[in-house]
This record gives sequence, structure tokens and C-alpha cells, in this order.
Amino acid sequence: MIADVIRRCFPVAAKAVADRAEEINKLNVFPVPDGDTGTNMSLTLKTVVSEVDALPAGASMADVAKAITHGSLMGARGNSGVITSQILRGFAEGVVDVKDDPITTEDFAVCARRAKKVAFQAVRKPVEGTILTVVSDLSAKADDLAKSKVDLDDALKQLVTQAYESVARTPELLPVLKENGVVDSGAFGFAVFFEAFVNAALGEGGQVRDFQTTVDTSSHTDAKAQVAKNVHFVINDDWEGSKYRYCTEFLFKADDESFDQKANLEFLASMGDCELLVGSFPDYKIHVHSNTPDKVLHHMLQEGQIFEVFVHNMDLEGKERTAILARDAEAAAQTHEDVMEVPSASKPERKELGFVAVASGSGEADILKSLGVDQVVSGGQTMNPSTADILGAIEKTNAKNVIVLPDNGNIRMAAEAAASAVEDCKVTVVPTKTVPQAFAAMFVVENDKDIDTIADAMGEAIAEIHDGEVTEAIRDSQAADGSPIKKGDIMGIQDGDITVVGSSVEDVTLRLVKKIQDEAEGDTLTILAGSDMPEDRFEALCSKIEDEEPDLEMDPHRGEQPLYPIIFSIE
Repeated sequence: MIADVIRRCFPVAAKAVADRAEEINKLNVFPVPDGDTGTNMSLTLKTVVSEVDALPAGASMADVAKAITHGSLMGARGNSGVITSQILRGFAEGVVDVKDDPITTEDFAVCARRAKKVAFQAVRKPVEGTILTVVSDLSAKADDLAKSKVDLDDALKQLVTQAYESVARTPELLPVLKENGVVDSGAFGFAVFFEAFVNAALGEGGQVRDFQTTVDTSSHTDAKAQVAKNVHFVINDDWEGSKYRYCTEFLFKADDESFDQKANLEFLASMGDCELLVGSFPDYKIHVHSNTPDKVLHHMLQEGQIFEVFVHNMDLEGKERTAILARDAEAAAQTHEDVMEVPSASKPERKELGFVAVASGSGEADILKSLGVDQVVSGGQTMNPSTADILGAIEKTNAKNVIVLPDNGNIRMAAEAAASAVEDCKVTVVPTKTVPQAFAAMFVVENDKDIDTIADAMGEAIAEIHDGEVTEAIRDSQAADGSPIKKGDIMGIQDGDITVVGSSVEDVTLRLVKKIQDEAEGDTLTILAGSDMPEDRFEALCSKIEDEEPDLEMDPHRGEQPLYPIIFSIE
């Protein structure tokens, strides 16, 4: 029974978060760097475990859901804890409505949509790059998996990978994270919880798998590695996250049903920020960052009863977090000094030639590695990697000569800056503007040639490529011919210029392929499906292209790139 599975797995997942609470705390810089996200999420989950454990054997799913909803509301601590409580509430409500037992992938997708809806309703001003991003991405991925008829076990494994991929991209969505060299703490905490829950659910005999290990997918390993890559703490005690000092939270019991939740939430907003008022009559949880917690409490006393009041000085907590990071950095530096240098005889021999490329999708990265790329840097349009990211990848190739493929015009300067900073090897940047160009470049590599000859051959191969990208307009604009583009339109980008505009991905892709073929007929079409392109739609689109362009040899792949449902090249 699903109720029994949840009761067995929830304590395991809660313990996973508790075990890593300090690690999560160190990541905490948004909305303020008070270093308590891991602690707050752990305390929230601990209360749920207590309420679920108190249920009698054989309790119904409705009873388990009620315990999860009530326990998470009563135990919610901090901004992250309150939002987590709403995610759990939404999912629990979704499970109660499920008629299948065991549940299917379709059922899980329904529950994920409910969790997303309830969580977003709780936040007046949702912010991308937080725990909400992970929930939203999980919901979208679950919908795609349900449509593709993937069985639940495989779906859960893919969703764990999706959770970590979402965490890894939070610094690109929220500048303060990138500035501090961290991923979002709440997002990471939720991914840890979800992974541990899935491992427990899929473990033989009810035994949880080690949540540090993979769930039998190499892409999951890559996703977790990407999270680790995005964590290199920067000690920052500038206290720029909030102009409010006190995190004020408490439980509230309304006196009567006339309690106006919306009006009181607006009052909380006038007192500070990060305001949350969640629950249902008569029990609510209230959270706000304010400089006048006394006024907040006084106002709410006129509306009902308050209890379990916590007022935290975030300024002091932030300074404590900074001190902990400083101590950790000092200890790490001391350890480094104490380690003897590895004798040169035991160091791996440097190879003659290495390759670094940039890609935004896991599928793109897999293809590049299969073609001989040593290091793939995560990045692309809207999420450009830094010079340091590319420099680090160059060093990891351990090669005497390195070719860098930036795969985006906006990344070329960072790649060239990284190349100029390397002193112990020769680095050449081949100015690829798209990932398909990188594919073509790698196809012509002859490892017995010198780096200059290879780079020249790559440049010639790129010149034979005609690129197409399909994406949605995020603002009003105009096409290359001056025709208007409205926000929400689907755009077809040909070699950097918007040349086709329409209302569907399929229509624009077909027209763009035809336009390129009419202008410069090619033989091979390499086409990549983005993360937002369901497999059934992708297969149908490829079939239509084959019907309309029978002379083109099709080479379809899952690129899993964000923002661009379709990327292709014709050569």
C-alpha cells in the first residue's frame, strides 16, 4: 500500500536531510545568509516523522496525508521549512485523490502538479533559482514521463536526476548564488530529501540505498557532480540579502471563520519581506522578515491566538555562518600545506591533445564526450560559464595542447580569456557558436596532426554547417526582415538571425528546415530535442521532416538543452 511505503520511506529521507543539515546551512545565502536552511528543513521534517509514527498500524492514506500536512505545518521553521511544508501538503493531497495502489507514473505526475500549485500559491513573489524551481522542473519532467508511458521505477530515477540538474542551474537563475559560489540551499536540501525517499522506495526488502550513491543512471552521477562543481564557497559578510534583521515565525489559531487570510498577508508584507501565511482555518503558520517583530505579534494578537513564537536575529546568524566558513577555509588551507607534493614519477603523464566544450544539456554533453571531448563545461545561452570554469576544465584535461569549443558567441571571450591565462600548455579556441557546430568540428579531428592543423580543419567543417534553433520569445521584438514578434511567439533562428516566426515548435521547425534547404541544400540533418520537448512530439516531428524532406538523412538525439525545444544543423 502507498501509505505503508510513505511511512517506511519518510523517516529515511528526513534523516538524510538531518545528516547533511550543516552542509546545507553553509550554502544558505538567499534570501539572507543566515545559515539555517538545513536546520530548518530538518526540524520541519522531524515533526512530520513524529506525527506519522504516532499513527496506528494500517492507517489509511488519508490519515497519513493528514499527519504529513499537520505535522509539516506545525513544525515548519524558516522560509525553507514553510515552503517545504506546502510542497508536502500538496503532494499528500494529490496521493489521497489517487485511485491506483500502487500508484503509476501518471498518478505521480498529478501529485507533483498539486505540490507545485500549493507551493507557488504560498509565495507572494516566487523567485527562480530556489526550491520552487526544483518542484516546477520535477512537475514538468513527471508530465513528460507520464506522456511517454515510462514505468514508475524508471521515472523516479529520472526525476532524481532532474532534481539535481535543477539544483545545478540555480546559480544561473539567481545572481546572488553565483556571486557567492553556491547552489540554492533549499533546492539542494529538497533534492537530498527526494533522492533518499526514492532510494528507500526502490531498495530491496525496504532497505534504503546509500543516498550518496547513484540510482543506476550515469546521468544522475553527472547531475550530482555538477552540483558539487557549483559549490566553491565565497566568504561574504556584506549582509546584502535583506534590509530586515529579524526572522519572525509563529503558529496562529484564528478566533473565527471571518479571519481574512489575504488581508493579513498584505499586512505582513507591509512589515517586511519573505512573508508567508499558510494553512487553513483555524490553524496557520506565519513567517516574515521584519525589523519590528513586536508590531507583527501585536497585530496578530488582535486576530486570534499565537504560540510557539521564534524570533531570530539574522544578522548575528549570518556572521556566525561567515565565521564557520572562515574556520573551514583555514582548516582546509592548513591541510593542503601539510600534504606532501606527489612525486612527479607518480603523476599521470600528460597527453598530447585535449578538448573542452560547452553544453547546456545532458544529452549534448554525452554526445560531445562520445566524440572525444575530455571536459564538458555546463553553460549556454543565458547561463554563460565564467573564465574560471573554462580554465578549470582546461587544466583537468591534463594535456599539452587543448582546443576549446565555446559553442556560443557570448562565451567566446571567456574562452579566449581562459586560454590566455594558461601558461603550461598551448590552448586554441575554435569559435563554435552552437553545439551542432562542435559535433561537426569533432568529426574531423585527426589526432596525429598538430593542433594548428586540427583547428584549421575544424574551422572549415564549421563553415559547412547551417544552424537552426527554435525557442519562445520572452519579449516583443522583430524578425530579421522587420516583421513584429510578440512575447510567446515561437521563433526560428537561422545562423543567428530570426527568420521564421510562428505559433508552434513543429510548424516553425518545419519551415526553418525548408528555408535552409531551399537556400543551401544539405545532405544530413542532426536534430536535438530540448528538455521541454516530449519524446512523442519529437518523434512525430522527425517523421514529418522525413516526409517533407526525403533527401535529408536524419540523425535525431535527445540534447536535453533548456530554453530551446529544438536545435538542429544541416550539412
